[in-house]
Amino acid sequence: MDTNEQLSFLIQYLLNEDERFSDIEIPEDENAKFRLYRSLVNVRPAMPASVDFMRVEDEYLSEIMAKKGVVNIADLTPVEDKIYLWKGDITTLKCGAIVNAANSGLTGCYQPCHNCIDNCIHTFAGVRLRYKCAEIMRAQGYAEPTGQAKITPAYNLPCDFVIHTVGPIVNGRLNGTHCRLLKSCYKSCLEIATQNKISSIAFCCISTGVFGFPHNEAAEIAVGTVRELLKNHDLKVIFNVFSEEDYEIYRRLFGGN
Repeated sequence: MDTNEQLSFLIQYLLNEDERFSDIEIPEDENAKFRLYRSLVNVRPAMPASVDFMRVEDEYLSEIMAKKGVVNIADLTPVEDKIYLWKGDITTLKCGAIVNAANSGLTGCYQPCHNCIDNCIHTFAGVRLRYKCAEIMRAQGYAEPTGQAKITPAYNLPCDFVIHTVGPIVNGRLNGTHCRLLKSCYKSCLEIATQNKISSIAFCCISTGVFGFPHNEAAEIAVGTVRELLKNHDLKVIFNVFSEEDYEIYRRLFGGN
């Protein structure tokens, strides 16, 4: 199958899983077709898929990733010892682990085509990631506490692992508890990376999206915490940003003009 046929197969499988979608027709336009596929993946409950579905999904997402272009940490230039700053799509990073800014349910964003990092990571990793996260949560028996983290395979992403952490939600004025919990996110992720012998980790801007943490303060905590903890952790850290605003904030923290 070519990628168009793969996508049609995946969509039809997902439509057949839920009778609510029985009247939906698969569009011809490639962009509209991918948007439908992503929407169906986003709303799909955490459950197993058939061997055929997973095989085709792996093939399709591999092609998608090749088109997007993979960025290897080996090709990046550090801004200081063991620390990198990179602006781009975290799902394209080839490194030991990427960090997902998750919610307390840990099974991803269920809003169709939402542009949050949680949605993007689950979309391009494939449906097995949500199912794996659900297994972890069932075994745990309670929502993931803020400031802690869990590790999973990355499935169809070019990194080896995804580390999921729940950042603090800031409603109103920033306070010391928010700052302490955000620092705990970075600490928990670095500890998990070290325990799993991961040599490199890419952090997104945890809590700065819909969670409302002010960007400047979040970056200061992120950089300060990582610098402190790298004294006792032998791994490379990438600060991944997506917006020009965040890039400039981090660049200034590393001495840029």
